[in-house]
Amino acid sequence: MTERLLDFLSATGFRWVDILDILLVAFIVYELLRFIRGTHAVQIALGGMILVVLYWVSTLFNLQTVNWLLRTFLPFLMFGVIVIFQSEIRKALAHLGRAPFFGTQAQRQKTEVVDEVVLAATTLSSQRTGAIVALEREIGLRSYIETGITLDAELTYDLLVNIFHPATPLHDGAVIVQGNRVAAAACFLPLTVNPELSRTLGSRHRAAIGLSEDTDAVAVVVSEETGAISLVEDGQIRRGLDGPALRRALLGSLGLLTSPIPDRRTVPARGGGAP
Repeated sequence: MTERLLDFLSATGFRWVDILDILLVAFIVYELLRFIRGTHAVQIALGGMILVVLYWVSTLFNLQTVNWLLRTFLPFLMFGVIVIFQSEIRKALAHLGRAPFFGTQAQRQKTEVVDEVVLAATTLSSQRTGAIVALEREIGLRSYIETGITLDAELTYDLLVNIFHPATPLHDGAVIVQGNRVAAAACFLPLTVNPELSRTLGSRHRAAIGLSEDTDAVAVVVSEETGAISLVEDGQIRRGLDGPALRRALLGSLGLLTSPIPDRRTVPARGGGAP
């Protein structure tokens, strides 16, 4: 099999370095699309593609005036993009520098995030301090991050407990976690409009359910009235979790358990009321 592959590559003039070149370009494009997903940069990227297509069309059909305008202003447009997105470019380069290239390292980071969130949730529960922590998965939460106060800080137990302390100005709202960092605090989330939900669910629980209906994010909610801990995912809410149950559920939701243990206290957000 290897000999046939080598014969094919030698016959076509295709070299191993060409394969490496293609893989590197694919990786760069993937990371770029992953970075701009869920942001306003998507619309700007589409606008840039339209300008490039318009330039090709003007060249093909000899539209001299349009071609001259694009050739004149496109270089200045590139400088403008760099100035506008300078903070995003810094974050992307920092993310590339710390991006894990091995699955075990990525799993270790996710497990540490889960441990910090569970420890903070159980502490806030014992103090009956309300909290909502949303963990980003595949769908970007940049539009919700922009409604709050940007932090971009490493996620720790102390940071979460201090954010939700009633005396701090950031306690009223949600914390959004991207990777192993707290992206923002005091974020506004969309409230669910499901009329079949129990009236005992407060605004925090409804906001977490609303977010899970719009995205694939996982949210941990601590009730201010009872101190009960809940996990919200895919429009479903699991209530009354303790520390070990919350950790097991989060690990399963983040794909760190091969066979996550289902919790029987799941309340459907659709098709029935919650006790």
